[in-house]
Amino acid sequence: MHIHILGICGTFMGSLAVLARELGFEVTGSDQNVYPPMSTQLEKLGIKIFQGYDDITQLNPKPDYVVIGNAMSRGKPVVEAALNQNLPILSGPGWFARFVRTGRHVLAVSGTHGKTTTTSMLAWILECAGLKPGFLIGGVPTNFGVSARLGESQYFVIEADEYDTAFFDKRSKFIHYRPRTLIINNIEFDHADIFPDLAAIEQQFHHLVRTVPGEGLIVSPKSDPVVKHVLEKGCWSHQVCFGVDPNDTTGWTVRNAIPDGSQFEVCFKGKSYGTLKWGLLGQHNVQNALAAIAAAHHVGVDPAVAIDALSSFKNVKRRLENKGSVGEITVYDDFAHHPTAIQMTLAGLRAKVGETAKITAVLDIRSNTMKMGHHQTSLSASVCDANEVYFFQSPDISWDVQKMWKESGKPGGVYQNTDLLLDELLKNRSHTKNTEHIVFMSNGGFGNIQTTFLEKLNILI
Repeated sequence: MHIHILGICGTFMGSLAVLARELGFEVTGSDQNVYPPMSTQLEKLGIKIFQGYDDITQLNPKPDYVVIGNAMSRGKPVVEAALNQNLPILSGPGWFARFVRTGRHVLAVSGTHGKTTTTSMLAWILECAGLKPGFLIGGVPTNFGVSARLGESQYFVIEADEYDTAFFDKRSKFIHYRPRTLIINNIEFDHADIFPDLAAIEQQFHHLVRTVPGEGLIVSPKSDPVVKHVLEKGCWSHQVCFGVDPNDTTGWTVRNAIPDGSQFEVCFKGKSYGTLKWGLLGQHNVQNALAAIAAAHHVGVDPAVAIDALSSFKNVKRRLENKGSVGEITVYDDFAHHPTAIQMTLAGLRAKVGETAKITAVLDIRSNTMKMGHHQTSLSASVCDANEVYFFQSPDISWDVQKMWKESGKPGGVYQNTDLLLDELLKNRSHTKNTEHIVFMSNGGFGNIQTTFLEKLNILI
């Protein structure tokens, strides 16, 4: 069977391509923006990728299914050709539901932040417990080296995105997954291009909750009022909460935690199951770990086994990923593109490196929500732990980024050209003897500025 995937280099669709190849499908695809890590993964699999959506010959020979990503819209020549030729079409989640999900115990990880990391943690815990799970993750987890696999058991771990499914199915993707174990990490306003307000997002999560069976489990944060409101609308499944209150004896929590999140004791209903020492940073990752341990516990994994597994967990690529050091300067690549994620990432790094080390944040305002001007106030506040801040403003952003940067009170600047931004970052760093941590933040390729900066810095110093 042959499937052709439109938008194949997206993190979700690229992962579907991996699963389809494991199932024995012939896989081809096309995309407008091709960049690592997904492009590298597909290249290794020998999957043919067409550039763009104008060349309709990519549909020859006719595939058995055209799998359409949610970035596709009516009017694109290849989409119109698929419809005019009456080719069978499926959304990505629809293809997953038809060919992968049936008969499996799905463990889904949802929420505005932390989905990729928590999904990777959960899959790694089940792997170390000998359960050989399948998984589909919106990134490439370092422990596995691939973003998806079918697995060898009934368990399948999936990153459950609230974004819409396709131009012909405006429900959130996660409605198609039918989880028996569901993590809701947090809920905030995002995806302003498809959701008018937070209430619309809450409604989609309520629909997700309705799909979890009565014998299933919903794992949620104790302190998130929006998640609590969603569950109060109706919940027919078992529930368990997690949080960081050391005095809590009702759910999953931590004790004796180091401020940077690199070590903490894991407790459930007042009982300690051991201390986790690992390489991740930040209170957000502490909570991600608790959620993953709780979900794994639902399918029979002893918490002590889960703690041991996470001690060897290596974070997914582009989550405060150390790209290298030159002299006293260390460069990181991070996927954060929402003020809360930006703030948590920088706070975790600050707790690790201390108050005297310099942190420079370089932010690409790229997500649709950011480009539309949402979160302007919270964006300026989110960089409080950085000493210096630079923003990249693409030509399609009409709101006043300069004003927002000035409100942050940080040195730096706003640039509309990555070459000029690169030149500014390299300036005055050729002879620096001071410790500095430079974090590039983008949910796109950012013109590969991270790698170029490191290469040029290496020549200078």
